[in-house]
This record gives sequence, structure tokens and C-alpha cells, in this order.
Amino acid sequence: MKLSNRYNKANILTSIVVLIITGFVYYVVIHFILTEKLDRDLAVEENEINQYINTYHKLPLPASYLDQQISYKILNGTNSEREFLNTIYFNPKEREKEPGRSLVTVVHLNGKTIAVTITKSRVESENLIRIILLITLGITVVLLLSLLLINRFVLNRLWRPFYSILNRMKAFEVARMDTIEQEPTRIDEFNELNKSLNAMAERVRQDYKELKSFTDNASHEMMTPLAVINSKLDSLLQTESFTEQQGALLEDIYHATGKLSRLHQSLLLLAKIENNLIPDFQDIELKEMAEAKIRQFQELLEKSKLILTADLASVEVKMSRYLADILLNNLFSNAVRHNVTSGHIFLKLTQHSLMISNSGKARQVQTKIFDRFSKAVDSDGMGLGLAITKQICNLYGFRIDYQEKNGEHTFTVYFNVELSS
Repeated sequence: MKLSNRYNKANILTSIVVLIITGFVYYVVIHFILTEKLDRDLAVEENEINQYINTYHKLPLPASYLDQQISYKILNGTNSEREFLNTIYFNPKEREKEPGRSLVTVVHLNGKTIAVTITKSRVESENLIRIILLITLGITVVLLLSLLLINRFVLNRLWRPFYSILNRMKAFEVARMDTIEQEPTRIDEFNELNKSLNAMAERVRQDYKELKSFTDNASHEMMTPLAVINSKLDSLLQTESFTEQQGALLEDIYHATGKLSRLHQSLLLLAKIENNLIPDFQDIELKEMAEAKIRQFQELLEKSKLILTADLASVEVKMSRYLADILLNNLFSNAVRHNVTSGHIFLKLTQHSLMISNSGKARQVQTKIFDRFSKAVDSDGMGLGLAITKQICNLYGFRIDYQEKNGEHTFTVYFNVELSS
């Protein structure tokens, strides 16, 4: 969820909760104020009745006005409490019942205790409360909608430099030595962010230059002694006969030197792939390359008595032919090397994926199978083949998965990542 959407959601929820609480409190307060005003009016009527009795020594006539009624009742007892009550008021003009407010009080006249009930209509007060509440709610809703629109358009405009910087960060490639152009804005935080990103990018470029220089120099310096060692070994093997022990030692040295040379080449290839230093990029007919790779491995398949079944569709992918050959070679080599005698290999190529499955020893799935130097205990490889394969897939936006079930090992390369998700 985007920050602006999350902010709008929290803002709206908070505003609604506050609106409900304040609306309820507002209603209670206004209702209390208007009820108090109505009670004061009833008390004024009570005072006028008492003054009339004190002056004329008799009760005013019972009356029924448009919004007020006065009635009397003789009580048998002498005590009665003065109280305000919510009651029902009958409107004689509209001939309907309305909410009312009554004051019940007691007067003494000629030795009699008389209950006086003064009732007023609460319709106007209730209508006033309702109108005030609706106006307040309407203003609040308009305010919320205004805030929502402001947040939607103004905040999007305010955050536009941030998303521009973010897109430029995504497009940043250290090998191209580009700078992250500064988005013109008057917001200090975004200007500071842009400056910090450019400073970080400059440090990354500098580190990349130093690492690339070290890699190039190390590669060049390592190739020369390796070539010298191999040349000297070849010359030594051709000079004279050796004892069996000396021959075994020379053979070990020769194999170790060859392994070191292959390791050197693999690490250099990984560095080139990770830094996108292989510019070759073209439309590759993967079916033709897979068929050619099958022919290359045919002798090795017959030697290991492996049965290969292929289901190949015509597929074109955009990538380096050199890296496509390495990808297929590593997958085939892995399927042959980790197979069993008289085992099988199944190869399937579709428009969306390349799958190669082989029989093998049942083993626990390796969660770090694509990591560098990750290999089985009984493997004589260097543990870089699948790491190189993974980096090739990452370079072109492919996704590679590995599954093992009942001794069946399956590698699947998805060309369309969205379809594989």
C-alpha cells in the first residue's frame, strides 16, 4: 500500500471516529442546553402562577395554548415534590401528540394542596437540535471530502519528486556510470534525499571502479602463472620417464592446475555476468541450441547408459548466445553428473519455460543450491555451475526453480516471470 493511500485511510478512519464521537457529544450538549432553557421557561410560568395566587387568592383558569398547557389537580396529601418530566403534549391545532416537557409543582390555597402541571411542547427544540446537528454534520462531511480531495491531488503532486527519484534509482546502473538527475522541487527533504543518493551513487561507482580494476588486474596476473605452470608441466611430462610415484604426483599437480584454471574462468564469468559486461544480445532459437547440446552430450549419455527424452517447441528468447550456451551446458552437465547408471533425463521446452529433469539419488533439498561453492559431498565439481546459471537468469529477468521428489531432480527456467508467479 502506498504511503499516500495509507495516510488517507488513517485520516478518513480517524475523522469518521472523531465525527461520530463529537456528533454524539454535540447532540447531548445542545439537547441539554435547550432542555435547560425550556425548564427556565416553565419556571417563569410557575412564578407567574404563584404571583397570581398571592395577588388574587385564586387559581388562574386552566388554559391550553398553542405550545403550552396548564392543568390543576387537588391532592389528598400535603407533600409532593417539584419535578421536571419529559411527557407527551397534545397539539390541539394539529390534533396530534408531540414530545413535551412538564413542570409539576404544588401550591397551597384555602387549606388545599393543589398540583399544578405546566406542559410545553418540545417540537421546536427538537427541530432546532436536528437542524443544528444536520448542518454541523453536513459541514463536517464537506470538510472531510475537501480533505480527501486535497490529499488525493495535492499530496500526489507533493510526492511526485519522490517517485521520480525512485524511478531513477531503479534505472540506475553502476556499469553505465550515470548520475541520478536532481528533480527540481522546493521541498527541502526531497532535495536532501537527492543529494544523499547522488553521494551514495558516487561512492558505489568509485567502489565499482576499484573492484573492476582489481578483478581485471587479478585476472591478468593469474592467467600468466597458470599458463606458465601448464607449459612447464607439459614440458616436464615429455622430457623423460618417471617412477610410478612421481607420475602420480605430477598427475595430481596437473589436475589441480586445471581445476584452478577452470575456477578462475568461472569466477571471471560470474563477475562479468553480475556487472552486465557481456554486450551480446540477440534473438536466440533455443530449440536449435538444445538439439545441438543433445548431440554434444550424446557420447557421454551413451557412456553412462542414460536415456534422454526431449519434447522441444520452437522458442525465441532475447539473450546472449554465449550465455545461452553456458546455461544449457550447465543444466545438461548437472543432469548427467548427478544421475545414476542407466538413469534417465527428460527435457521439455515450451513458450514459457525450459524444464530438465533427471533421476538421481534421493537427498534432502538444498535450500542454498544456487549459492556459490554449494555442492554435494560426493560431487567433484566446483559448485559454481548453478550459481552461474542463476546469475544468467537474473540478468535476463528469468526465474529458475529446483524441486526434488523421490529421487527425481527437476530444474525449471521460466522465461515469463509473471506466468510463473
